[in-house]
Amino acid sequence: MFKVLGVSKILLLTKSAIISLAALFSLTALFSLTAVAGGHLPGEKGAHGHSDHHHDHGSHTATAVAQVSFIQPADGQVFDSAEVKVVFGIEGMLVAPAGTDTPNSGHHHLLINVQEMPDMTMPLPASENIVHFGKGQTETTLKLAPGTHRLQLLMGNYAHIPHNPPVMSEVIEITVK
Repeated sequence: MFKVLGVSKILLLTKSAIISLAALFSLTALFSLTAVAGGHLPGEKGAHGHSDHHHDHGSHTATAVAQVSFIQPADGQVFDSAEVKVVFGIEGMLVAPAGTDTPNSGHHHLLINVQEMPDMTMPLPASENIVHFGKGQTETTLKLAPGTHRLQLLMGNYAHIPHNPPVMSEVIEITVK
């Protein structure tokens, strides 16, 4: 009815259990870091609950040749529909999800009608004007009200802090009829 395991098999089982537990704790830590770093979907409520008790995330530099730009839309483009497909371009660095501290990488933030740049030494706040793409997305579809809109891309590191120097696109203006 009961099978007796030898000591070597018990040790093997114990070693496997320890490795399994270590893997589980590693995954839990990774998901916790992603949550803390803001690996959220654009527009989620409470995406950033940052307090005034920030730790120094350090200066994360980007290569001097890193550039972001809009593949679409084009500057000055006019749209008949409120839906505008936006495709992000990047050169000289990698796109990586928030919470992934990979050298020479970051993820996109889309600034929509931003009048004053946010603090470039702190994590970018999530709002209707600063949309985070913390999953590493490289395109989106916006629903914009009729009028002229200013768009700009800004890369953030694993913790949503802009690189130093900032990796950002030129501002483009589009019009929705």
